[in-house]
Amino acid sequence: MQIAQQILFIGFLAVAVWLFSKKVGEIRRNILLGKEENLTDNKNLRWKNLLLLAFGQKKMFKNPLVALMHFVIYAGFIIINIEVLEILLDGILGKHRLFADPLGGFYTFVLNFFEILAVGVLAVCIVFLVRRNIIKLKRFISHDLDGWPRTDANGILITEIVLMSLFLLLNASDRALQLNGQQHYHDTGNFIISGWVAPYLQSINNNSLAGIERASWWLHIAGILAFLNYLPYSKHLHILLAFPNAYYARLEPFGKMKNMPEIQNEVLYAMQPELAPTDATPPAKFGAKDVMDLSWKSLLDAYSCTECGRCSAACPANQTGKLLSPRKIMMATRDRLEEVGHIINQNGEFKDDGKSLLHNYIGVEELRACTTCNACVEECPVSISPLSIILELRRSLIMEESNAPQEWNAMFSNVENNFAPWKFAPDDRDKWVAES
Repeated sequence: MQIAQQILFIGFLAVAVWLFSKKVGEIRRNILLGKEENLTDNKNLRWKNLLLLAFGQKKMFKNPLVALMHFVIYAGFIIINIEVLEILLDGILGKHRLFADPLGGFYTFVLNFFEILAVGVLAVCIVFLVRRNIIKLKRFISHDLDGWPRTDANGILITEIVLMSLFLLLNASDRALQLNGQQHYHDTGNFIISGWVAPYLQSINNNSLAGIERASWWLHIAGILAFLNYLPYSKHLHILLAFPNAYYARLEPFGKMKNMPEIQNEVLYAMQPELAPTDATPPAKFGAKDVMDLSWKSLLDAYSCTECGRCSAACPANQTGKLLSPRKIMMATRDRLEEVGHIINQNGEFKDDGKSLLHNYIGVEELRACTTCNACVEECPVSISPLSIILELRRSLIMEESNAPQEWNAMFSNVENNFAPWKFAPDDRDKWVAES
């Protein structure tokens, strides 16, 4: 019977790991569909960003109470799941609480710490559910989240509650069996939370109690492995991608826009034709129309988005009722990238489906509403830049489609002819300066 359980567990674990690895490989491939961008400079600052922004969640602490609650969930997810290592080894080797004897009293101390964290996670998840569904904070009731995104967020919180409850029930039923002197359940001492619950379970007969303990064990580890495979399809993928995203954050000062060397060279060659190379070829396209035209970092941003809405809450265009929502920009980019990946999975390569990120997923009105103030970039807790995507799409609109408002076209014409946004010749401006 024990060997059969081991074989079943190993098979289940192998399938879960294979499915997760397969999806992670697809996400990596999708991200690398983006254009090259070198973000390997200044390694010291990048490691600092990784520690402060990803591990330390520095930006979250602009609101200390919410940051503390989020940190409890984060710490619980990372630390409590160390306990999964013991469960995995128990399942593979057919053991029970493999680390209990070697660690002795330290094992009880560690499990006590895990249980305190588990209760913290339970409490915080309930608070977050209340904020989303009862208090209904403005950024959580936005139409950006209509449909699956809202269900996804609530589902993850409920899953965390179930997993933490199963962890505590597992320990409590295990302790009750220890107190009843059941064979194979060695004394680990009372754990701080489950030890309080265990005496209430002692009245259950040992066979039923062992069934509760085994069911809790299987459901807990199955839930964790299912959660692992759900992550790549969820906004909670940021749990993993926040770390590389923080490391590869763009380090330029906010407000600095990336110029296009092709355009700079065109202007240079127009003014000094002798500098133009004889084999110069014009760029294939300007800006970005689809996800493949964006930088790989922008695609990593899309997968790293937490959908928290802090970017949209800080966006002046969004707050004054305009159509732009930086959160929706990131969600739309990820949705389009997933669709492109699905086409590649089906055909072995991308085949034009008649759609593009620009127009089909992100509209002209949204792009024109952006003031390029960088508020969204400043607010993002995991170093995402919706502005980078917006700028590339706007460049495509204007330079590929000549799609700009009349006022913008007038300004462009003045810059081209008069070297300034105003409709005054350079000589007239010089004359005005002389007269003043």
